[in-house]
Amino acid sequence: MTVTARNLVPAKLVENSQTTQYTVPSNITAVIIDKFTATNISASTATISVNLVTGSDTPGNQNLINKSKSLAASETYTFPELVGQILPTTAYISTIASAASAINMRVSGREIS
Repeated sequence: MTVTARNLVPAKLVENSQTTQYTVPSNITAVIIDKFTATNISASTATISVNLVTGSDTPGNQNLINKSKSLAASETYTFPELVGQILPTTAYISTIASAASAINMRVSGREIS
């Protein structure tokens, strides 16, 4: 078994449509999320929702981990409810923001193969 620390999602703006941010590759047994950070870079309150989706499913209430987390202007949130979550092969992280170009995100974790 090999464990590799990775920047799963390099810093990027969260889209205002449901978007896959990271998919566990088929050659990886599992991924453990170690850090998930979002910062509202806009001048207004914005929200972000996060889904952890199994490879055969689609984003929805059944895999929603955080719904419409409200971030005030310049606020940063580190999503403790995501830390330690395990994603199996082909599972993915999907997000949606209330406004395009409002929230910046970054995710790091460990890939196990």
